[in-house]
Amino acid sequence: MSKDGRPSGAAPGKSKKKLSQKPLVQKVEAPDPLSKAAIKQMVIRLGLPIVAVWVIGICVAGVSQSTTTRTIALVVPFILTLGIGAVVVWAVRQAKKAKSVASLLSGVETAEDRKIALEKLDAGYGKTDPAAVFAKAQLLLQEDPRKALETLELIDLTKVMAPVADEARAQRSMIHLLLGEVTPARDLADGIDLSRHQEARSRAMMGAVISEAWARSGQAKKAAETLELFNPEDPEFEQLAPQLHRARAFVYAATGDTQKMRRALRKLLEQDARLLAGFLQKRTHPLLQKEAKKMLEQSGQVPRKMIVQRH
Repeated sequence: MSKDGRPSGAAPGKSKKKLSQKPLVQKVEAPDPLSKAAIKQMVIRLGLPIVAVWVIGICVAGVSQSTTTRTIALVVPFILTLGIGAVVVWAVRQAKKAKSVASLLSGVETAEDRKIALEKLDAGYGKTDPAAVFAKAQLLLQEDPRKALETLELIDLTKVMAPVADEARAQRSMIHLLLGEVTPARDLADGIDLSRHQEARSRAMMGAVISEAWARSGQAKKAAETLELFNPEDPEFEQLAPQLHRARAFVYAATGDTQKMRRALRKLLEQDARLLAGFLQKRTHPLLQKEAKKMLEQSGQVPRKMIVQRH
């Protein structure tokens, strides 16, 4: 064993080379849409309005002297119940589909796994099915961001439900930001309405994307206010922490808070040095470029050659 902790006989740059060759894949587990908590939340949101309408209808029918009024008072709650019942059935089917897709993604570890998963998605789901499109994009993003972007564009934002359209906007905006394309990212981010989303991790993901897009396009103060709503140290956001820290780095660079910016960069460095490589693009804030490059070089975890290639 050598003094620096490497096995005897190991080449000095061997560990660095291994690190640079290892694929950086961030796996994010989607919340189970059929969990007890999710079902309980759905029952409360839909059940309470139904009960309220029935109570009102029964009360009106009980005091009314008109047969027509009594009939309307009872028929309206009945029709509403049928309509909500149909929505619940549709939602459960969509949830089962989303859970099936998430299960398929959970087993992906290698390039061969991704290829098999893509084939299964093509064979088992429609070309424009949102759940399948999001899954395909996540798989393609590992190797070809442009292709992932093209896949997400198959979702017609005017024909899907608003929350689904927001998710598509967020995913597309995130890829544009990774590619250094701020203008299209900002256009998409502006169309996202966080008030439509109650699930905490979904809100945090979208909040991070929106904040980064705003920070990089002249709305740093607004971005900071939004980003402060989500604490990257919250255990619930553990898998989203890299994205939240990345957004914070851009926000604090734009607001001139170098101390918090460096703290966000260090958090990314602690998780994986290659997460700092994204800050070396030409369109990144100069201060971020400088600090990210400095940290990478000082860490000794990434060869200088890799830094030059990323710049």
